[in-house]
Amino acid sequence: MPITTAMNNISFLLQQLFTTGKFGHLMLGDFLMNTLVVWFMVHFLYYRKSRRRDFYFTFMLIGIVIYFLVYFMIYVLEDLKGKTGIGIGLGLFGIFSIMRYRTDAMPVREMTYLFSIICLAVVNALASSISIGEFLLPNVVVIASVALCEHFLLRKAERSKLIQYDRIALIKPETREQLLEDLRQRLGLEITRVDIGSIDFLRDTALIRIYYKQPNNQTTENDIDNTIKLKREQWEEVK
Repeated sequence: MPITTAMNNISFLLQQLFTTGKFGHLMLGDFLMNTLVVWFMVHFLYYRKSRRRDFYFTFMLIGIVIYFLVYFMIYVLEDLKGKTGIGIGLGLFGIFSIMRYRTDAMPVREMTYLFSIICLAVVNALASSISIGEFLLPNVVVIASVALCEHFLLRKAERSKLIQYDRIALIKPETREQLLEDLRQRLGLEITRVDIGSIDFLRDTALIRIYYKQPNNQTTENDIDNTIKLKREQWEEVK
């Protein structure tokens, strides 16, 4: 008997999907629009520069899962007599708390994309009762803002890198221009300035941080740029 009831419910939901475009409370068009927006942002704005497939995977799945999670909180808790707002508030608090993973810190750019995708998924999931224009407006504004920032602010962004330097005779203030020229020739980068860190006279080395303009054919900064010794799991990020 329970199996028959479940089959009847599934049959009713499928019939509703093909006749009205709804699967229960879920509007198929809204879900597809949310997935399309997330994919456009990840594929054309993020992945085109970074080429990080791990974050591509993360962003796409989080955008889809958060959408379904918000729908679940809304339509399962709506019959609990006034507890809907509390449940949704606690649920959203849990959603945003996942941005602080208990692993290595995410780069700022990736964290910004993650925050934007979570916000869009939440907004799109809550927008089932508004017009198509109101639905599209926040998505278009966020995508346009990200595209403008990527184009104008990150096109020639200054990056930094830690280096163990072996010619400590050039780290003196009066030989700073020679130091910059030596680094430019050896690294092939447009270095703008350097900071001198610790100095090891026993090994004739110094730890310096260089600042340079990002070349057009390179990806954005990641944790490896500021690492002297790599962990085993970080080797997969070296290209």
